[in-house]
Amino acid sequence: MSLASALVLLVAFTILRMALALMFPPATPVSAGAWVLTFIVGLHLDVVMTAILLLPLAIWTTMLAKRDWSTGWRRILMLIAFSLGWSILIFNLAAEGFFFEEFQSRYNTVAIDYLIYPHEVFVNIWESYPVVWIVSACLIAGISVTLFITRLAKPGWSTPKDYRAGIGWALAAVVLGFSAGRQESHVSDERSVNELAGNTFSSLLYAATTRNLDYAAFYPTMERDEAFRRAKKIVLNPGESYTGGTHDLWRKVPGDPSRPKLNVCLLLEESLGSEFWGALGRKEPSLMPLMDEVATKEGWLFDNIYADGNRTIRGYEGVFSSFPPLPGDSIVARDRTENVETIAQVLGRDGYETMFVYAGRGVFDGTGKFAKSNGWKSFLELKDFKEPTFTTVWGVCNEDLYDRLLVEMRGYHDAGKPFLMTSMSVSNHKPYTYPAGRIPEAPNRTRTNAVKYSDYALARFFEQAKKEPFWKDTIFVVVGDHGARVYGSQSIPIRSYEVPFLVLGPAVVSEPKRTSTLGCQLDIMPTVLGMIGRPYETSFFGHDLLKVQPEHERVLLNHNRSVGIYADQRLVVFSLNKQVEYFTGDPKTGQMQPTTVTDEKMKELELDATALFQAGDDLYMNRRYTYGGSGTKAP
Repeated sequence: MSLASALVLLVAFTILRMALALMFPPATPVSAGAWVLTFIVGLHLDVVMTAILLLPLAIWTTMLAKRDWSTGWRRILMLIAFSLGWSILIFNLAAEGFFFEEFQSRYNTVAIDYLIYPHEVFVNIWESYPVVWIVSACLIAGISVTLFITRLAKPGWSTPKDYRAGIGWALAAVVLGFSAGRQESHVSDERSVNELAGNTFSSLLYAATTRNLDYAAFYPTMERDEAFRRAKKIVLNPGESYTGGTHDLWRKVPGDPSRPKLNVCLLLEESLGSEFWGALGRKEPSLMPLMDEVATKEGWLFDNIYADGNRTIRGYEGVFSSFPPLPGDSIVARDRTENVETIAQVLGRDGYETMFVYAGRGVFDGTGKFAKSNGWKSFLELKDFKEPTFTTVWGVCNEDLYDRLLVEMRGYHDAGKPFLMTSMSVSNHKPYTYPAGRIPEAPNRTRTNAVKYSDYALARFFEQAKKEPFWKDTIFVVVGDHGARVYGSQSIPIRSYEVPFLVLGPAVVSEPKRTSTLGCQLDIMPTVLGMIGRPYETSFFGHDLLKVQPEHERVLLNHNRSVGIYADQRLVVFSLNKQVEYFTGDPKTGQMQPTTVTDEKMKELELDATALFQAGDDLYMNRRYTYGGSGTKAP
C-alpha cells in the first residue's frame, strides 16, 4: 500500500510541475539542460517529501501486523482514511496552482502569513473561487485515486505485514530528508524555474521554519564598525549631523522651526502598482485616468519609486518606519517592534495629533498592534465604521474609508491641532468587489475593474478634500503599498515593484511637477518631512529625494528570503547561505539580466547592501531603532 501510494504521489507531483511550467512559462529562454536539471532536482525533493508524507501510513500498517485488512470494518476505515487523505493532498496541489498564478512562486511566507488569519483568507477564497466545485472535484479525485491504489496493491490487503518494513521506511525518510539540503534549489538564473524545481510541501515547511532568521549566519556581513561607518555615510543628507554613538544612525535634520506645522494625510493604497497608471508609463489604456489627470495637472509626481517588498507589511515598515526590509518577517510581524522609529513618532514629538485609519480588522497583519505601539495616538478599524455602505471580507470600501478620513481631519482642524492622518485601503484585493454604479463596468470580480474603482474613489476623495478648510494646509500623499503581482525572472523581480508616489496640496505644490530621482518607500517620509521644512531628529534609513546626492540614490528590496539593492542599472541580491547574485539592466524597459562580471560600481553596491542590511538587523535586534537611538523610551 505504501509503495503504491508513493508511486501515485510522485506522478501527481510531476504532473503539477509540468502543468505549472506550461501554464506559466518563464519570462526569458531557458536551456534544455536547465529544464532537465529542474525535473531531476524536483524529483529528488518529491521523493523526500513522499517518504515523509507517507511515513505515518507505513508505520501504522506495519504496527498492525498480521491483521487482515481485506474485509470488514478495517477495510472501510482504511478506504475512508485514504480517500480523505488523498482529497486533501489533491486540494493542496490544486491550491498551489492558484497560488503560483498570483505570486509566480511555490508556497512561501505569504502562504504562512495567510494561514495566521483564517477568517479573511478563507472567506476571500470562498468569494474568489468556485470552492464547492473545486472541493467536490478533489473529493472525487481522492476517491478515484484510493480505488486505483487499492486495486494496484490488492495482494497487500490480506498479506501479513512485517514491522521491519515500517522501520526501513522511517530510516529511508530520515536519510532522504538529510539528503535534501537547502530547499531553495538554484538550477537556473530564471527565478520561476527555480520555483518549479521545488516541492509543494517542502516549500511550505521551509517557509514556516525560516520566519525569524539569524542574519549573520545566513547573509554576508562585515566588521561591525565598518558596517555602521558605511551606513552612516550612505544615509546622510547634506546639512544633517549625527548626534548618537558609533553603532546607531541617530541624527539631526536641519529646518526652520518657524515654518508652519503642515498637516499630512497619507493614503497607502492596496496593490496599486505603477503598471496601472498612464502617467507612469502604462502602454495599454490607463486604468487610472482620473488620477492621471490629477497627477499631471495638479500634483507632484515621483515617477521612479519602488516598493521594498511585495506585502502590505513591507509597505508599512518601508513607508512608516523608513526601515530596510530584512529577510525573514517584516518588523511589523516580529516581537521587538515597540517604540520603533516611525513618522508618527517624529511628528508626535513635534506636537502633532496622529491617527491611523485601517479599512480592515486591526488584527490582520498586526496593523493595530504596530500602530498603537509605535506613535499613533488613535487607531480606527473595521469595527469603528458603524454603518458602512459596502464591505468585503477584507473591510470597508475605499469610499467609506476616505469619507471617515475627511470627518476625522475636519475634527482636528476645527480643534486647531496639526495632524498626521495615515490610512490603508483594501478594495483592490480579491475578490475585487466594490459598490455598484461607481464606474461604468459592473462589479465582476476582476482586478482591472477593482483598479478602476480605486481610481474613482481617490478622485472623489480629492474632489471633496478641496472643499475642506484644511486643504490649503495639508500635504496629501498617495503611495502604493506594493505592486499588484510578482512577475519577472530575477531572484528579486524588481520590475514588478514599481509604485506611485504622488503629492498634492497647494501648501507644497503650486504647479504640476515631476521628479525622476531613483528612490524607494524608505524615502517617502523623509521627503515629506523635507517639504514641511521643520527641524527634526530621526534614525530613518531613507533620503529626502529633493536633497539626496546622486551617488546615494538606491532601492532596497526583499522577496521571500532574498534581499537586495538596486542602483545605476545594477542589482545585487543576497540569498540564504550567503549567496550573492548580480544583475544588470533597466527594470523600466525590460528584464534585468544576470551577470558574473562585477565592475567597481557593482562591488561598491554589494558592500553598501552588506552595510545597510547588517546595520538594520543590528539596530532592530538590539532595540536601538528608537528615540535617542539607545533603546530608551521616548518622553
